[in-house]
Amino acid sequence: MNKLISNGKIVGEDNVFVGDILICGDRISKISKDKITDFPADTAIVDATGCYVLPGVIDTHVHFREPGLTHKADMESESRAAAFGGVTSFFDMPNCNPATVTLEALEQKQCLAAEKSHINYAFFLGATTKNTDLFPLIDKRKTPGVKLFMGSSTGNMLVDGDDCLADVFKTAADNGLIVMAHCEDNDIIKEQTKEVKQIYGDDADVALHPVIRNREACKKSSLKAMVLAKEYNTRLHIAHISTKEEAELFTQSAKELNIPVTFEACLPHIIFNDSDYATRGTRIKCNPAVKTEDDRLAIVKAINEGMIATVATDHAPHAIEEKQGGCLKAASGMPMLQFSLVAMLDRFDIQTVSRLMSNNPAKLFSIKDRGFLQEGFKADIAIVRREEKPWTLTEELIQSKCGWSPLTGDTFNWKVVHTFCNGNHILDNGTFNPTAKGEKIEFG
Repeated sequence: MNKLISNGKIVGEDNVFVGDILICGDRISKISKDKITDFPADTAIVDATGCYVLPGVIDTHVHFREPGLTHKADMESESRAAAFGGVTSFFDMPNCNPATVTLEALEQKQCLAAEKSHINYAFFLGATTKNTDLFPLIDKRKTPGVKLFMGSSTGNMLVDGDDCLADVFKTAADNGLIVMAHCEDNDIIKEQTKEVKQIYGDDADVALHPVIRNREACKKSSLKAMVLAKEYNTRLHIAHISTKEEAELFTQSAKELNIPVTFEACLPHIIFNDSDYATRGTRIKCNPAVKTEDDRLAIVKAINEGMIATVATDHAPHAIEEKQGGCLKAASGMPMLQFSLVAMLDRFDIQTVSRLMSNNPAKLFSIKDRGFLQEGFKADIAIVRREEKPWTLTEELIQSKCGWSPLTGDTFNWKVVHTFCNGNHILDNGTFNPTAKGEKIEFG
């Protein structure tokens, strides 16, 4: 069925205007500042009066845990949570079980998503010390790039030896692949872990997590990645920056030295600071660690000054029992996907949010026909409304399989009212369409 989104405040790349959007099939057929009256007879009209109409969010950094870890999340549950939050596309990370480090594992994930995902999907190949021979075989039309863990991670995915890192950066550059890097220095983390254990025992308070995974670990590893990117002319996207140094020094250096690098900020480091460990505990434990208020403010400043390319969630659900313990035993990661858009809208102007969460991801990864409200593009659309009174996040609203959020009890001023994915009206005023299926994302 065709749809007409009527009288909404349409958020374009350069302006916001009141108008109509006609969806025919899976694409945007017409956008107009005037009333659209020439539409097919079977068109369903969606009244967007008083609402903002945005391109659907493209979250380029999630962990949906499938295959192998589906007790805490899976593609169905997390893509449903995404749809409730106005997210219409996701890029999934490779550290599941088995890890996505072979072409066969990539294809398995594509098949799982085709069967189970309600929104659009793509998957990174994980770099290891031994799989760069696969880089020339990657189908760049359906794979966003290579995920590189330069800090300790799940399974056989840590790559921190100089020769291996050089091989990853060189081979990626030779084959036109983006390297998305998790940058933390493993030697520093090991040394800090040893010191914390000696002083505080085997599982100190979670507030010491940023002492173990400290700013120097992030700074040193990010700098190493940038040096390699410059040496081999590799397109580098540094994930989830968490320090003032990364937000200021490295972004400036990238401009001055003409290094082919961009930066991602994630919601935990935009929202929280280390004082929140006292009240939220291990629910905000993630890697890299949430650090000081100065770090958080520096990241926000970098966003407002246009130095951050993308904002994602690093959505990483765990069963709540896996979050028990302290800085060493509690699992790292938190579910953030469903409420990421409304959280960002409370902190930044609507065009900045649309640019960081939709336009820029589409540009950076050369996503075909998505990320913008344009005629001929896929109809991936979020409609949001600023509420007259703030609303409170309670657990019964949570769609993620893990059933909890670090934001429970927080209040928000915005709500996602409608979500369209490939023209499907997947969320309609809180009513979800469980039959909707996403599509494989295509890259240009």
